[in-house]
Amino acid sequence: MLRERPNVIVVIGKSGQLAQAIRVNADPQSMVFMGRDDIDIVDFDKMSLSLDTHKITAVINASAYTAVDNAESDETSAFLLNEKAVKNLAVYCKNKSLRFIHVSTDYVFGGSKGSPYLPTDDYAPQSIYGASKMAGEVAVKDILGELGCIIRTSWVYSEFGNNFVKTMLRLMKEKPQLGVIDDQIGSPTSAIALAQACLTAVEKNISGVHHFTDAGVASWYDFAVSIQRCALDNGLLEHPIPIKAIPTSAYPTPAKRPSYSVLDKHSMIDAFGIEPRHWQAELESVLSKLK
Repeated sequence: MLRERPNVIVVIGKSGQLAQAIRVNADPQSMVFMGRDDIDIVDFDKMSLSLDTHKITAVINASAYTAVDNAESDETSAFLLNEKAVKNLAVYCKNKSLRFIHVSTDYVFGGSKGSPYLPTDDYAPQSIYGASKMAGEVAVKDILGELGCIIRTSWVYSEFGNNFVKTMLRLMKEKPQLGVIDDQIGSPTSAIALAQACLTAVEKNISGVHHFTDAGVASWYDFAVSIQRCALDNGLLEHPIPIKAIPTSAYPTPAKRPSYSVLDKHSMIDAFGIEPRHWQAELESVLSKLK
């Protein structure tokens, strides 16, 4: 007699840093991680066949088109992954009455508010990437209602994959000095902390739109300075280099970034029961793992 397979949470985007962080946080017996080789989320029928092989209780969408600058010249691919694929997953979850946790971004906002953005604030994306993520959010809200939970976050990094922290560490080893932007303000977020928020959303059946980042506020320059300090303390760098604060105008990019994208986390703290740690404490934790 075949043993019945247990109910599982499916995580889409297994090679990304958030999915890898979820793997570290979660009971492996209760999770299934799916990537491009396992599932085609832009084809509804193929996607459904892949998902139907599991007894699913919830889906966490940790996949996205995240090449912010490339999206400006590749709008089709950005919307394919950030809107169409999200619609497909939302419809599947609606049909099966499954919880759906979707991770979104501070880029859905314009960056001119000057105070922390609330989950209910109006959309004002300044880039193709931001517009595609907004479209995915709208799909989740329209299709799923109370079965859907959107978690907006910002500046995600970890010991996994490619991210700002790892890029800074590499450049600090290779370059005699660095210039880092100081007029874009936000909140760094450890993928490990974000992963726990995603799992809590499933565990507590949380719905609606919520913001999760680490506590505190920084510019990219502030973040870089702290990365160097922590890396030196952990023996990841042999010597410091000068880091110069530069304006956004000195480092033009195809996609416009929000100049201020701090996210208000009060609704998340109330609903999830999580009090985020300060980003500097999370940074020290991540760099100690990279040692």
